[in-house]
Parts: sequence; structure tokens; C-alpha cells
Amino acid sequence: MIDSIAHKINSKTKPLGSLGRLEEVGTQICLLQKTLTPQLSQPHIIVFAADHGIAQSGVSAYPGEVTAQMVLNFLNGGAAINVFCRQHGIALTVVDAGVNHDFEAHSSLIDAKIARGTQSYLEQPAMTASQLAACFEKAEHLIETIHQQGSNIVGFGEMGIGNTSSASLLMSVLCSIPIEQCVGRGTGLTDQQLAHKVTVLKKALANHPKPANAQQALAAFGGFEIAQICAAMLAACKKQMLIMVDGFIATAAYLCAYTINPAIKSNALFCHQSNEQGHKLMLDYLKAVPILGLDMRLGEGTGCALAFPIIESAVKFINEMASFEGAGVTQKT
Repeated sequence: MIDSIAHKINSKTKPLGSLGRLEEVGTQICLLQKTLTPQLSQPHIIVFAADHGIAQSGVSAYPGEVTAQMVLNFLNGGAAINVFCRQHGIALTVVDAGVNHDFEAHSSLIDAKIARGTQSYLEQPAMTASQLAACFEKAEHLIETIHQQGSNIVGFGEMGIGNTSSASLLMSVLCSIPIEQCVGRGTGLTDQQLAHKVTVLKKALANHPKPANAQQALAAFGGFEIAQICAAMLAACKKQMLIMVDGFIATAAYLCAYTINPAIKSNALFCHQSNEQGHKLMLDYLKAVPILGLDMRLGEGTGCALAFPIIESAVKFINEMASFEGAGVTQKT
């Protein structure tokens, strides 16, 4: 199959390799879909939101109530992810995975609430084993629904005050990287606040045994939104869907999914490199090459939405660009 894909790409009216990363992305999609005429259907981004008990320990520049306020902003169409999804024709769904708020019913909101936020992992695991199992069950059901509606490409965003702390801890324990190299400024911490965040997370690590696997790491340090993204990625992999991976927190969820099932890498398109300091190290650990580098650190799935038209271009050139023979253009001698 790889030889047929390479022949088709190399026969296009262009110098060999001149479309660079687009050719790599197009090849990956062809291989996943086992076809020389790849298709993207009904692109979808899901934003999972949840609160974190650790937010009460001053690890974020924003108070915990901002999680619920931003969910309402998503539902009202006012956030960056809403703008970019509208621009590129991407369906958007918001999931309440565990926000400390009771929302009114909304056509774009899925109620998958596990609890009104995780426990603080300074004192105990963030979630119980049964709560983690519920995260997986609810996420799998959501992906099943979206897949049945015809989507074959899905991106994942998140919202949760305190969730860069969870992502940093997951990265540290699963990649065996010192926590100081994993922690970043998140929502815009000062130097003093960043030092406090590192101190808090070091204490959290000291209060828990080293997790034996990704599931134990998620239960100890994860957020309900991170656990549901991990589960949704694994479910999308089973459906042979393309998976758009966003920034630092979404990549931490992917790291958990990859640790559980390394075959998921064939489905994954890494959309951008975040400005969060740990993200480059995590991408390097995963041997992942991001499509964009825009110094963003917003989350919400914004990197997925911005990278989607480039992914679409990779499919378009394979399907629509003329070959040398078809266009009557003389090839390189």
C-alpha cells in the first residue's frame, strides 16, 4: 500500500517532496483508511469540561468558577473555539464531564458529569476506580454516537481550571521527566505563582505511590475531562477515525491513551505545539511532529480547528491535483 500511495503522490505535477509535511499527512490518512482516495467526513470537535480539587491550592491564575463560566461562553458561541469551528465548518459539542455547576439543557451540551469536580490529589486520589470506569463508559458512548452520524475525524479540546497541573503530573509519572520540566505557566502565572505550583505538585507526587500504569495515573492525578478525552481517543481509534490532538492537556490525555494502546499513533494528527513548556518535551517523548507552531496555550481544541484546513488540504491534493501524465507535463529527467 505504501508504494502505491508514494507513486500517486510522486506522480503529481510538482517536484518530488515539494509539498513537505502535507505529503506525510496525506500518506498517513491513506494508510489509515486503506485507500488511494481518502475522505474526511463531518469533522467534529468535542470540548470536555471539568473542575479540579487542586484548584483550591492556588495553582491557577483564575478561580475555579471560571470553568462553568467558560462552558456557558461555549454554549453561547463566544469562545475562540466557536469562532474557528464556524470558520471551518466543524461541528462542536461541549461535554460536562464534571463541572461544579448545574447547567440547563442545551442542544450542544452533553451531560456526562461524574461528580462536581475531582478530589484534591494532595490528600487522596483525584477519582475512584469506579469514577474512572464511568469516564470511559460515557466517552465510548459519545464516540459511538458521533461515528454513527458519519464523522471519521474528531478533535478534542478541554476546559478546566487547574488542569495543566493534572497534565504536568501525568506527563511526569508516565514519561519519567522531573516535574519542574513539566510545569508551565498555564493560565498566565507569575514567577512566584509558578514556584508555588511546582511546590504543590512536588508534594502531590510525594503523597502517592508511583502509578503502575496509565489507568492508575489517571485515577491519582487526572481530571474527569482528561480521563474522558483519553477514553474517547481510544474509542475513536477502534472506529478507525482520525484523531486530532490539541495542546498540552489533550496531549497528556493522548499520552495516557498511547500508553494503553500504542497503535493509536496511526490515527493521531498532532495539530500544534503549545507554548506551555512541557508540551515540546512530551511531543519529543512521543516522537510526534506537530502541524502548527503558533505559540498558543489556550486549549479548547483551538489547535485542532486551525489545523483542520491543512489536514483537508492534504486530502484535497491527493484526490484533485493532476498527475504529470494527465496534465501533459513533462517529468523531471
